[in-house]
Amino acid sequence: MDHIAQRHGARASRSHGTVETEHGATAPAPGRAGAPQRPPGMAGRIPAKVSLPIITALAFGLFTIFRTHTDGTKGGPAMLYGLAAFVVSGVLGLVVAHFQSSLLTETRAIAYGVLFGGALGWCYSLGGEAILKSCAFGFTMGAVMFVASLYVFRTHRVREPHGEHRPHKPHRTHRLPVATH
Repeated sequence: MDHIAQRHGARASRSHGTVETEHGATAPAPGRAGAPQRPPGMAGRIPAKVSLPIITALAFGLFTIFRTHTDGTKGGPAMLYGLAAFVVSGVLGLVVAHFQSSLLTETRAIAYGVLFGGALGWCYSLGGEAILKSCAFGFTMGAVMFVASLYVFRTHRVREPHGEHRPHKPHRTHRLPVATH
């Protein structure tokens, strides 16, 4: 063992020279010798569970600004509507994306339908439409999103976190043997 390490009461690692982090040692920083290296294309990549809801919320915020401009609202109030739409839909989108792996297929499709229908119904009402007409539009768009997301979730069962949804077992039919005379 090293003489300096012996003077300070250090013990040798059982793994022949590597640092054991569970005893309070610090692992080497990325980029230093001995540190695990990331592949070149993976440096700083944001996962899709975070980036897709943010990009969708940004697009919805811009659409909200466009929709309020169409109604005649100009400048600051339109920007505030767009910012509010971006923040609220972004947070709700991140919550749905975070918890979607723990939801059943139908519940997950309902969550996406409610989020989409509620957001579009609210945005439709910003154009000066009647409340009943906006609710009907939001409900229709939510139902369309429910059907579309349910279709996608059911046809891509391999990628679902719970595996196949209610896998079907082969039915046994009780057939009598063929009579031989």
